[in-house]
Amino acid sequence: MYKYFIKRIFDFIVASIGLVILSPIFLTITIVLYFANNGKPFFFQSRPGLNGKLFNIIKFKTMNDKKDSNGNLLPDAERLTATGAFIRKISLDELPQLINVLKGDMSLIGPRPLLPQYLSLYNERQKRRHEVRPGITGWAQVNGRNAISWKKKIELDVWYVDHLNFMTDLKVFLMTFKKVFKSEGISQEGQATTEAFNGNN
Repeated sequence: MYKYFIKRIFDFIVASIGLVILSPIFLTITIVLYFANNGKPFFFQSRPGLNGKLFNIIKFKTMNDKKDSNGNLLPDAERLTATGAFIRKISLDELPQLINVLKGDMSLIGPRPLLPQYLSLYNERQKRRHEVRPGITGWAQVNGRNAISWKKKIELDVWYVDHLNFMTDLKVFLMTFKKVFKSEGISQEGQATTEAFNGNN
C-alpha cells in the first residue's frame, strides 16, 4: 500500500509545500544563476526513471559551457563556477527537482537517476534500481553519496528497493538533513563531482 499509493501522495504533498516555503530561495538562486550563466539558470538532462523510462531532470546550472580548442567541453572541475560550487555544497542544486516530483517523474526518496548511457552497463541485479521512481535523495546518498564506489552505491540502491517502506523513507529523510548540514560526500576525493560508471567500478 505504501509503496504503490501512499508514497506518491506524500511526495506530492511534501513537494508542493516545499516549493511554496522555499520559493524565495528558489527565486533568488534563479536570478543569481541567470546572470552568472548568461541567461541559463537551469540544467536539463535526460535520465532514466521508473522502469527505465526517460524523462528530463531539472537542476540549477552550476557549471558553465566553456570548451577547449577542439570544441569539447572542459573537465567538470574547470567548468564548475564559484557560485555553482557553493550551491552544490549546500545541496540546493537539486531544488528544482521538486518540480520533477510533482510531475511524477521522481520521488523525494529513491535511487538517484543516473545517465542513460549507463543502462546497458548494468547487470541484472543492478537493473533493479529502476523498479521504483528515482529520488532527490536516497539510501546511497545518506550512506556515502559520491564518496563511495559505484558498486557500493548501486548495491545500496537495490537494498532500498527491497526494503522500501515508510520507516526507511523517514530514516533517509532525517539523515539527509544531517548530510547536507555537514556537506558530506558531495564529490569524490580529487574530483569536482564523481567519475563515470563503466560497469566495473
